[in-house]
Amino acid sequence: MNRRTRIVAVAAALLITAGAAGSATASGDGKGPRREAAALTGTAKLYRPAGDDITFSFDTHLATKDRNNPAAATGTFRYSHYKGDWGGAAEVKVDCLATGGKVATVTGIVTKTDVPGLLHKRVGVSVHDNGERDRLGYSWAASDMTKGEVPLCNSVAPFERVKAGTGDFTVLPWLFEYPTE
Repeated sequence: MNRRTRIVAVAAALLITAGAAGSATASGDGKGPRREAAALTGTAKLYRPAGDDITFSFDTHLATKDRNNPAAATGTFRYSHYKGDWGGAAEVKVDCLATGGKVATVTGIVTKTDVPGLLHKRVGVSVHDNGERDRLGYSWAASDMTKGEVPLCNSVAPFERVKAGTGDFTVLPWLFEYPTE
């Protein structure tokens, strides 16, 4: 076998082995550690041409054992919006996380804030992890966040762009287990 053929054969064998290991890890078939069922992580600033300082940060997870119950998600997310001497921030305890491909929707209850009327309200955020310039949407874009109740795991489409060079969100696609009967 010539050198080029051996290199191609070794590379192909390594790729097949890596692919099999990755499948075992993702499927949790006992040949590797099980990954969590879904996640949304990362921090980034939103793009605003007027100079607003808007930051979102996520550390949200759905455990493998809870893969069919997005309302069992855990973690927090934080957001802030400041411009000059105006603005506010909130910390949110996650109560639902659903992901599909590179899109995530997360909701939670505000546990800390300096925004009047927001404490103990549910808010929702959606993220599109497109790999280049992520997008984000939030429930209060469509309604007054101090009135009414945002339904569990709901937000608006990710319409805002992340400011270039400020960070990146990572969406881990949901491993939902379909019933067989």
